[in-house]
Amino acid sequence: MIEQLLAALNFELFRVGGTSFTVILLVLLLAGLVLIFVGSKYLQRLVSQHLLRRTRLDMGAREAVGTIVRYIAVVLGFLILLPTAGINLSVLAVVAGAVGIGVGFGLQTIADNFISGIIIMFERPIKVGDRIEVGDVHGQVTAIKARATTVLTNDNISVIVPNSRFISENVVNWTHSGELVRFRVEVGVAYGSDVKLVSRVLLDAARKCPDVLDDPEPTVRLKEFGDSALVFQLLVWSSTLVQRRGKLLSDVNFLVHEALYTNDIVIPFPQRDLHLRTGWSGAEERRS
Repeated sequence: MIEQLLAALNFELFRVGGTSFTVILLVLLLAGLVLIFVGSKYLQRLVSQHLLRRTRLDMGAREAVGTIVRYIAVVLGFLILLPTAGINLSVLAVVAGAVGIGVGFGLQTIADNFISGIIIMFERPIKVGDRIEVGDVHGQVTAIKARATTVLTNDNISVIVPNSRFISENVVNWTHSGELVRFRVEVGVAYGSDVKLVSRVLLDAARKCPDVLDDPEPTVRLKEFGDSALVFQLLVWSSTLVQRRGKLLSDVNFLVHEALYTNDIVIPFPQRDLHLRTGWSGAEERRS
């Protein structure tokens, strides 16, 4: 019985180069692969969440270092596993040739995204926790992986964005230089309004918002003379609602509207004058 089991385990399934692949060899390879990937994942978490937690690196940098350590661990694991299992490393040349053909015929996108992921981790144009805009995707970066980056929108929807888009397209990173961001609120008031009063009212309204910073302080600009309104621009700074831009603008707009109404400052709306030609009366006479 034991001899039959050993014979089954040592049964040659196929041969690549000078290496004979048996059942027992494939089982050992599978177990080694599981160990490599599980161990590398644990090592990544250990590095990013524990070993580097006491350093001055931010969360994005820790995640990038942890991911790179994981890739190195996987490569080293393969280099150790294959010779240990009795596989000649020259076999990798055959495998690499097959992979090269695959890349040439259909894996260009995967290779492009993988290389782009490596570039992102080293150059760090974006990092975990950043507020970004790429195309029509707006949200917070929650994970940067080898093939794609996960962006969480304000609707709690995760959008998986291929890494190549962050290299080939324009990316707006709201928090690349820190959490301090300036927001613009445009307000139109009727012609004839006291512009100094309007400026003072807008500043007072902005200061009432708890998420608007006093330093840098809010400012007001008379932007332009519109068709039906004097257009002011209220500039406010915030570091707490960068991830929720819509809420900040809404809060400021509520306060601005209340302040303008309290001070009897009119918010105009477009008006059109209708001019009737003299021929209209003649048409009415003909109809009668």
